[in-house]
Amino acid sequence: MTALSYLDISKSALKHNLEVFREIVGTHVKLGIAIKGNAYGHGLVEVARALSEIGVDYFYLNAAFEAEQLRQAGIKTPLLMIGYTPLSDLKSIVELDGEVVVYNLESLKALAELKKKVKIHLKIETGNHRQGILLEDLPDFIEFIKRYESLKLQGVSTHFADIEDDRKHHYAHEQLEIFDKAIGLLEEEGLAPHLKHCANTAATLLMPETYFDLVRVGIGIYGLWPSPSVKNVFLESHPDIKLKPVLSWKTLVAQMKPVKKGDLIGYGCTYQMPHDGQIAVLPVGYYDGYSRALSNKGEVLIRGKRAPVIGRVCMNMIMVDVTGIPDLKLEEEVVLIGRQGDEAITAEEMAAWQDTINYEVVTRIGAHVERRVVK
Repeated sequence: MTALSYLDISKSALKHNLEVFREIVGTHVKLGIAIKGNAYGHGLVEVARALSEIGVDYFYLNAAFEAEQLRQAGIKTPLLMIGYTPLSDLKSIVELDGEVVVYNLESLKALAELKKKVKIHLKIETGNHRQGILLEDLPDFIEFIKRYESLKLQGVSTHFADIEDDRKHHYAHEQLEIFDKAIGLLEEEGLAPHLKHCANTAATLLMPETYFDLVRVGIGIYGLWPSPSVKNVFLESHPDIKLKPVLSWKTLVAQMKPVKKGDLIGYGCTYQMPHDGQIAVLPVGYYDGYSRALSNKGEVLIRGKRAPVIGRVCMNMIMVDVTGIPDLKLEEEVVLIGRQGDEAITAEEMAAWQDTINYEVVTRIGAHVERRVVK
């Protein structure tokens, strides 16, 4: 069946970006890739297969169903669960040979009760105030782990709060100091972790002192920048290094029709045609992840020309003004995100229209939208 909208996922762009990050961190640091959130909207299994063929050291996941899907797809790469794993799902993760980030004693107890060897990673609270073990509570975790041979301390990690926003990284260095203290406590108790890791994409690009044994690249592997600040700072010292966007989002023309000056377009009659012209109806809407916030703001590409979104974004349709694109044909290609001819619409541009970030734009593309891996 013909897809009403679909994503082209570029394997060559994934490979390029992976090579960029391998060059940045060097061969002595392991490279883990975050593919949680449906691979940031790019397609969990599709991206995992492509990256597995190229070669990565870890995949980072959020939920048990993601691990199950990857193992069913034949993915053998080590899996690390960095989201919250409910106590009832821990057995499944262990059986899938997954590794678990832990920050609750209840999780440790549930894992110990399984009486199976499991690799755990302790998450240290250093100032982001999301997941994590407070430094003063770490001795309780150490004491518990030392009582059970089945609990192998594979790693220790933390997460930065504002590298994307702070050019000088004062707060990140404060977080690193706390992380170093936690590592010291573990080593003093004979629990030196095999892997120390805390670098996200922004830290990987800007702070070599955060690499330790393993880095976790997320948004960057998809050719997107964590923030304009990170992009600007990195390119000041690496002007020749480029990231390539992996995703293109496309649809087709479902109908064309003439309209007259003064005609009202769409629900709520929020747009009035300023001229005689022609509109096209496109079969994509907020159900697919094309945000309603793009109503009367967004643009698409048709024949390499920009066509503005007019009227409200509907559940399954949008309307665009194609007056300046003559002789349009039914089912011609339309680009929502990506390049067509000399023009391009980026996830960052679409995010700006919605007053949000590129992460949200791509991760909210519906899981039902077909993903096609292309060269």
